[in-house]
Amino acid sequence: MKRTRLASVFIFLLLIPGLSAQVSRKNPYKLNIIADPVIYSQMIKSDSLKKLVDISKFVSGIVLDIRYATSNNFTHKKVYTSARAFARLKVALALASVGAELSMQGLGLKIFDAYRPYAATLQFWDLIHDTAYVASPVSGSRHNRGCAIDLTLIDLKTGRELEMPTPFDDFTVKAGASYERITLKAKQNRKLLIDIMLKHGFTVYTSEWWHYDFTGWKDYELMDISFEDLDRINAVH
Repeated sequence: MKRTRLASVFIFLLLIPGLSAQVSRKNPYKLNIIADPVIYSQMIKSDSLKKLVDISKFVSGIVLDIRYATSNNFTHKKVYTSARAFARLKVALALASVGAELSMQGLGLKIFDAYRPYAATLQFWDLIHDTAYVASPVSGSRHNRGCAIDLTLIDLKTGRELEMPTPFDDFTVKAGASYERITLKAKQNRKLLIDIMLKHGFTVYTSEWWHYDFTGWKDYELMDISFEDLDRINAVH
């Protein structure tokens, strides 16, 4: 009888949003992380704006260069299982507006990174303990919330990236959003990107010209759902 009651209590606790993430996945800081696909599925049934959607299906002409799906990144290892870019539905819709406005200037967006499972944040922190460039796993990343995008501008005709202060994931002061010792063209392009993203609800991260956080990111939970599970769940919602 006691065993039956204990089992019932355990099952009940697992159904509490976020709690199963603490007991079933790697979560050393006991954060409220959604790591259970079942709980994520229930969450987006209640609030469709929390759905993590494939950005490429919302922004026409967008180019993906998901570095963490390759070894061409600061870890020199493949971190993601596939080159995908997910974001919350509201974020993807805002990016679609950005893309539409840029297209009138013959420009488009290239995405380096978007939603990032919490497990990747733990991996990054093991390599670089510097919160100027890597999110602390103690609080989690806005990428983990599906509300941060790493991107740049491209010429739609050539597909080439516009000149910017540094390459993506440059961990130097030159990558700062207000760093001045750069070419005039890089400064103009950076300002164009910052201004249009701000217009549509994004703010640039001070240490990285390519990183943008969506307004209201605090309203979204930290996530540790794999790309494959997102695809499977999204297919039925």
